[in-house]
Amino acid sequence: MQAAFEITARYCSKEIEAYGQCVTLNPSSWQKDCHQLKTTVAQCTSSHPIVRKIRAECAEPFVAFEQCLKQSQTLVMKCTEHVNRFLACAEKVKVPNSGDPVE
Repeated sequence: MQAAFEITARYCSKEIEAYGQCVTLNPSSWQKDCHQLKTTVAQCTSSHPIVRKIRAECAEPFVAFEQCLKQSQTLVMKCTEHVNRFLACAEKVKVPNSGDPVE
């Protein structure tokens, strides 16, 4: 998972930072106001094989987290348990060595 975070930070830091700032600046309307930035982050992260593998293997907890965010737009902290489940799943994903092919 550390590798996925590093890859995401390396290749998508600008997009992630813009999205995070938008969410922070729009606590009650971020779902609507930041949608395009969220899409930009998703497009960036989905282009890397390791991140794609994590998203595929951990789709269920990630969808649950997104649903929590939609239901608790002004109380994002209520979704901490969902984030933790996703991260626990992502930690178990086998990240190939640099020379190994990615499925």
